[in-house]
Formats: sequence, structure tokens, C-alpha cells
Amino acid sequence: MDVVKDVLEKSAKEADKYKSVEVNKLIDIDVGALLAIDSNPLDSKALRSSPNDYLLKLTRDNVQLMYNQIWELPTERIEEAIVVKLPKPKYSLPRAKPVPKPRSLTKWEQFAKAKGIVKKKRTKLTWDDQLKKWIPLYGFKRAAAQKEKDWVLEVPQNANPMEDQFAKKVEAKSERVAKNELQRLHNIAKAKHVKIPRFGLTNPDVSSAKELQAAVTVAKSSTASLGKFQEKLPKEKEARGVGAITPGATRKRKLPPVSGSDEKTQNLNIVETVLNKRPKIDMEKAVARHMNDEQLQRSEEKKGERPKRLRKSHGSSTGGGGRKKPKNSNRPRKGKMAGGRKRR
Repeated sequence: MDVVKDVLEKSAKEADKYKSVEVNKLIDIDVGALLAIDSNPLDSKALRSSPNDYLLKLTRDNVQLMYNQIWELPTERIEEAIVVKLPKPKYSLPRAKPVPKPRSLTKWEQFAKAKGIVKKKRTKLTWDDQLKKWIPLYGFKRAAAQKEKDWVLEVPQNANPMEDQFAKKVEAKSERVAKNELQRLHNIAKAKHVKIPRFGLTNPDVSSAKELQAAVTVAKSSTASLGKFQEKLPKEKEARGVGAITPGATRKRKLPPVSGSDEKTQNLNIVETVLNKRPKIDMEKAVARHMNDEQLQRSEEKKGERPKRLRKSHGSSTGGGGRKKPKNSNRPRKGKMAGGRKRR
């Protein structure tokens, strides 16, 4: 009897911990939207004395009423879970953000959809005929098995025999990984409608003429002299609209907008300066030019006053009155010491 009494007391104590599911209260409940609207007045005294306990009790009662109505709906079991099909909501609740749009397909997904390729679930292990054992598709065991398989590599016929084929294989793999990562980023940008510049690409299939022209302009101005000593090609044209990405490019500053009255006064000042403009005279330059003209005139007058003299040639056939040059002689010159006349 004592054991039964103890069990009943424990069950009674545990029952006191949990509140009853029966709540007597009138509220508006929209089961389809899982919305409960309580329009009953609040107890101001209980709210002031213990606001947390009062709000917790109020929320618990309203949620219990909503769950009571949910369990009245028909239920069904799906994979060890009881599911209730909710009716259509009565209230249309506004969303803080718009409904998310479905993700756009990647290039591979579009190709698979067009060709009817269905993705199949692959096993984690694959059988290797060379090693005669099961190898995982990824992980450190996969890398170790690959090293075990490639312990020796064949040198191609036209390759350098001193070239490291192992390093070449690792470099090729890293390039493939980088290419795949770049393509993945391109797919993300395409899905989000983000335009990516193709500067530096020289493939005409993916780059247009404007993009190549912009790439050349940016590359030339990326030198230490900002493209000052870079020569141009015979038919090269400078790209337009790349000033924001060109190093050292000067940007034109836009003047602030001018009001109508200020623009009118500026135009009137320009008209006055044009109409009242007088020629500026440089006095020093004018005096120097006048003096130069006078000197030229005087020199021409002097030339006109001088008579022209005829020069006679020595030993001519017509005139015999020409003086002959004295012959060279060793005779001493007559002077003061020789008894000649004294010159004055």
C-alpha cells in the first residue's frame, strides 16, 4: 500500500508541474496562417508587478488554444511522423521581403536538361584494375592511391628528357582547378546578373573589339611612366570610357550648376568686354620700329647721293695711262738716313 501511495503522490506532483490543455478564452485563430489574434484587454496590475511572467503565461495560453484547433484537423502518418494538412489561410500577411526567385540554371545544368542527362547517385568506392583494390572517390586515401599508381611517368617523344614530368603534372592539375573555380565564379555572376570585365583576355571568341582595345589602353598606362614612352601601333585607337580604371588618367571636373541671374551677368560682362575692347599699343616696340625705319631711309638716301666710280684694270689694251707697279728691288729705300726727302 505504501508503494502505491508513493507512486500516486509522485504522479500528482508531476501533474502539478504541467498545466492543463483546456483553456477557456475567446481569441481569433487562423490555423492556415498559424496566426492567433488576442483582442482581450490586458491586466495592468499583473503586467506592472511581473511583466515577464504575465507575458509568458498569456503567450502559453494562446499557443495552447491554437494547437487544440490544429489537433482537431485530420492527421496522417508519413515516415514515422504525424502530419496535419492545414487549410487555406484567411489573413494575407505582408512580407518584409519579396518572394525569392528560383535559382537560374548553370551551363552544365542547361546542357544536361537539353540532353536529358539525369544525375545518378555514385558510390563512394570505385574498383581500380591496376591496384586491384577499392579506392575512394575523394580524400587522402585517393591521393595516396594516385601516387602509388603514378610512381613512374613516361616522357613524351618531343619533350625535354631533363624536364620533371611529376612537377608538370601537378602544375597542369592546379591550372585545371583554377579554371574550374573561375568558371564557377562566372556562373555565380551570371546568375546574379553581374557584368564582369574581360580585360586581359585575347581570345576573339570571348572578347569583343572594344574590350581588347580597353585592355591594350590599360596595359600601356600601367607602366612606371604611366604610358608616356609607349609607342602606338600604326592603326591603334585609344579606348573611351576607361578613365576610371586607367592609371594616371585625368578626370574632367564638372562645374557646379549656375543660376539664371548669375549666367545673365556673366554673359553681359563678356559682351561689354568685347564691345569696349581697344587695341593695346606697345610704345617701346613702336618707337624701336620707327627708329629702324628712319635709319633704313637715311642709309638709302646716302647710297643715292654717292657717285659711282669706274675701276680701271691694269694692263688693259685700250688705255696706256695706267700706273705700273714697281718691281721688287734690293735697293734701300730713300729716307732720312739715305739722304732723301723727309716726309711730313
